[in-house]
Amino acid sequence: MNELAGAVWRKSSRSTDQGQCVELAQNLPHVSGVRDSKAPEQAALAFSKKRFADFLSAVKAGELDG
Repeated sequence: MNELAGAVWRKSSRSTDQGQCVELAQNLPHVSGVRDSKAPEQAALAFSKKRFADFLSAVKAGELDG
């Protein structure tokens, strides 16, 4: 079963046309999707809503800065 069937993909309004962006799908009830905007036909990643929210929180808090 494809967890991302019915996904509506979007990318940031700050994105340029350079094609170096990720696209997100957050319209599904149990998963969030992430894919490469340069290759939308390729496999996408699916994360539980909780795991994706945890990831975004860590990014915003600077916890993943190298």
